Order: sequence, then structure tokens, then C-alpha cells
Amino acid sequence: MAGGGGPAGEGSSQSDQQYCELCGKMENLLRCGRCRSSFYCSKEHQRQDWKKHKLVCKGPAAGDSPAARSSSTTGDSPQPAPAHTDSHGDSHSPLPKPSGAETAVTAGAAPSRPDAAAVPAGPDTKQREVVVGGATLRAIKEEDYTQTSGEAGGSSAARRGVAGRPNGHTKPLLQKLAQEYIIPCMNKHGICVLDDFLGPEVGERIAGEVRALHSTGRFTDGQLVSQKSDSSRDIRGDQITWVEGKEAGCKTIGHLMNSMDDLIRHCGGKLGNFRINGRTKAMVACYPGKGTGYVRHVDNPNADGRCVTCIYYLNANWDAKVNGGVLRIFPEGKSQFADIEPKFDRLLFFWSDRRNPHEVQPAFATRYAITVWYFDADERARAKEKYQTGEKSVRIELNKSSDEVVKEVC
Repeated sequence: MAGGGGPAGEGSSQSDQQYCELCGKMENLLRCGRCRSSFYCSKEHQRQDWKKHKLVCKGPAAGDSPAARSSSTTGDSPQPAPAHTDSHGDSHSPLPKPSGAETAVTAGAAPSRPDAAAVPAGPDTKQREVVVGGATLRAIKEEDYTQTSGEAGGSSAARRGVAGRPNGHTKPLLQKLAQEYIIPCMNKHGICVLDDFLGPEVGERIAGEVRALHSTGRFTDGQLVSQKSDSSRDIRGDQITWVEGKEAGCKTIGHLMNSMDDLIRHCGGKLGNFRINGRTKAMVACYPGKGTGYVRHVDNPNADGRCVTCIYYLNANWDAKVNGGVLRIFPEGKSQFADIEPKFDRLLFFWSDRRNPHEVQPAFATRYAITVWYFDADERARAKEKYQTGEKSVRIELNKSSDEVVKEVC
């Protein structure tokens, strides 16, 4: 990737590998008190994951601290050893504060450590830096992963397409975008942004349909993959609804989804090593302002089949310096981060797995987006098999059955 910055420090590489074993959250993690090598965002998620985790949870080796030894339990224990935190409100004996290698700092939030600086969002990416896990990361230049839709056809007129195609694109243009821009950009950076995707008229029709959906009261609080946790609102602050694009009042959303599918088809199996054959329904999301966001996490930490995240933004005249709401991506193993502003008619692709931890920074105005996840056929089949045989470590998105979320695209 382009951009400056030296190699990430050891603390960064270690903290980048720490995820809640159940939901993928990366902030404010608790360490398993027995094996001290697995992490959870809450005791509830540790309990839910115990059936799987107890098979690999090992007691402390000789020489470990007495505190660690006293917290261990036998391997066939029906309950997990308690996770520990440095909170003084914990009912367990607090352990010493974890080092920088054990704590991920939310970029852009109020610093919780002296070496973590809050960095305002904004278009000037050349000088911005952020500290994560003790290592300084620099912003990737936005031009390295962003292109306007009309550039592939040579002009904005080419993007407008022909009469009778309400999604605003001719098939040759979509094929050109896929083969000459999306494939090389994704395979090089793992992140790809396409601006002015459908044009202002179509984009505004989609935005109108989304606002109408929101006004009906169909949106509900966003949930984690496991819906049993009562701490979801501490992790994500969005409100969501799921649509197929065929519902009344969602015609233009359906055209957007068809255009996304067309782009994926035209990539022709050249996106990494994935064999994409389906996708989820569209998740229409609203962050209602008031500082709502989504903490640092991974979309697919547990191999549920999702390989590409595709997001379409609907926010006209969005000013990130005032309104916040930036999607910040921390590409794994890189000394850089990428800030994606939720601009109107912007389409974003990125790998869904652990290569792209990301967060939605606090939004102070209503922020709309539509997200679709594309499935790798082989990983999805393995995930369905595990789910059907009772291995709950792999959850279908929002615990829905495959028939509810999958649409074939190839």
C-alpha cells in the first residue's frame, strides 16, 4: 500500500490478533483466566463460547503467576474459567493492567493512554497519524484506492448509460470497472472505493426509499452475531432493517443490488482466491447521530463464509470534520490505516475477514448506508455444515437460516 510509516511495532502486531472469539470485537477485551490466550468482549460471550473453547483451553504452564493458577479450572469443567479485567468493579480479583500489546486503542476516540492521540477525521490524509497498540500508523493516500465511476468510461456521460437501464450503467462499463479497477485494487490493497457510482438522480431515489423505510418504524437496534448479549448497544449504535430489493417501495434499492451483483460477476473469480456464488440480503443501516458508532471489529472472524463487504453510502453534503461517522480500516500487518468518509453515491468494497479490522467513528448527524456481504462458496459450505451439526462457534448472520439470507449471484 502507498503511504508512509515504518513497520508496526510488536505491540501492534500482537493486539491486531486479539478478537472476541465469538463476535470479533477488538476493543476492551477480557482475557480467559485459565488459558490466558483467548479473549472475549464480555463474560456472557465467554460463557456462550465455552462449549467450543473448553476443547482447547489449557491451564497455565509451570511458572505462571499464582493469580493465573488460582483462576484455572479442570479441563472437563462445565463452566469457563472467568475472564479477568482491570476494572475495579469486577467481582473477581483484578489483574494488573495489560500492557500496550494487550490493549487495542480505538482510533479517533478520546485517548485512554498517554501515547494514543485523538485524530480528527478529514480529507487531508497525508499528515494524519494515529497510535494503535503502541505503534504509529499513517493514513493511506485516498487516491490509492478511490476512483470515480466515470473515469472507466472516459466521461460522466459514459456513466449515465442508456435509456431503459435505471441503474445508470451499461454492462460494458461495469465490466471495465470490475476488470481494470476493482480486481487490481482489491488484490493490492484489500480496499476499493468507487465514487459517483450511480449518479445523483438514482442515488437520491435510493436515499428517498431508505428514508421512507426508516419512517415506517421497521428499523431495529443492530445486533451482534449472537443476539443473547445485552451489551450490543455498547458495541454498535446503528439501527437496521433487511431488504431483498423486491419489496414495495424498494425498487431502486433493488437496482443498486443488481449493479453490485453485476460488478461481482464481472470480476469473474479473480477477487483473491474466492469463488463467490451468493450474498446476503441488503442491510439498510442508520446511525441516528448523537455520537453513535461501531467499535473496532471484524465482520467475519469465525469463517462464516462472508468474503467481501460491499457498502453504498447515501449522505449528501457530508462533512466528516463536523459530522464524524468515518469508517476507519486497519489493514492487517500494515503500518497504515484508511479513512473512508460516508459520501453520497460512494461504493466501497473490502475483504470481510481478519485482514480488515475496522470501526465506525462517532456520527453526529444521521448517517445512512446499505451493506451487502458476498459469500465464498467453499467457506460458506463448511460453515453451514458446522452449523447444521451443532457447532455454534460459526453463526449464520444474525442467526438467520441460509434460505433467509442467501441469494445466488453467479
